[in-house]
Amino acid sequence: MTSTDQTLTARPVHAAPIRTFHPRRGRMSDRQRDALQRLWPAYGLDIGAPDGPFDATAPFGRRAPLVLEIGSGMGDATAAMAAADPDRHYLAVEVHTPGIANLLELVERHGLSNVRVARGDALDLVRAMPEGSLEAVHVFFPDPWPKARHHKRRLIQPTHVALLRSRLVPGGTLHCATDWAEYAESMRETLAADPGLVDAHDGFAPRPGHRPVTRFERRALTAGRSIFDLVHHRR
Repeated sequence: MTSTDQTLTARPVHAAPIRTFHPRRGRMSDRQRDALQRLWPAYGLDIGAPDGPFDATAPFGRRAPLVLEIGSGMGDATAAMAAADPDRHYLAVEVHTPGIANLLELVERHGLSNVRVARGDALDLVRAMPEGSLEAVHVFFPDPWPKARHHKRRLIQPTHVALLRSRLVPGGTLHCATDWAEYAESMRETLAADPGLVDAHDGFAPRPGHRPVTRFERRALTAGRSIFDLVHHRR
C-alpha cells in the first residue's frame, strides 16, 4: 500500500477557536487498535492549523469529485455510501478515536480505495480548501449543543454554512440530518437564510434512500425521536 499520510502543519494561533465538538478518545477494542496502527499511515490525515491550500487530490492519488463527511461517527454510513458510489472520493472527518479506527477497519474489509479519514477540526480543513473543491458536504447528526449558552458551538450556523457553501461546486449538495427537533428547526432557518443555497425540498426532505440507517439513528428512533433531513444545493 502506498502511504497517503499527511499532516497540515500548524501556524501561530492568536485566539482559541470556538470548537463545535468535544475532543474524544474513548476505549478501543484490540481489533480497532490494530486497525488504527496498521491502516492510519495509508488512509489517515491529521488536521492541524493549515498554512497553505489543501490539495484534495493528494490523499487519493487521482482526481475525482469529493464528498466531505463531517462527523463520520463509527463510519458505517460513510463506508456504505462510498461502496455504492465508487466514482467519488469520500473524506471523513472525525475526532472520536474508536470511530476513526472502526472506519479504517471497514475500509480494509470492503476494499474501499475511495475513502480517507481525517482527524481534527473539519472547519480548519475546509478553510484550507479552495472554493469549489467539494461535490457534497454531509453533516449527519452533529452535536446539538442543546443548552442555549452552547448554541454558539453548533456546526450549522450562518458563518459556518457560508464557508461550507463556498467550498461547494455550483449545484453541489449540503445535506444535514439531526434527531434533535429544536436543532432541526434552527438548521432549517439558517440554511434557508443563506442567499447562495437553494432548498431542494422547500423544507425538511424525505429521508434519502442513499443515506444508510446507522446504529445511532436506530437508537434515536427506538427512543421515539424523529429524524430530520435537509438538502440544499449551491446556486
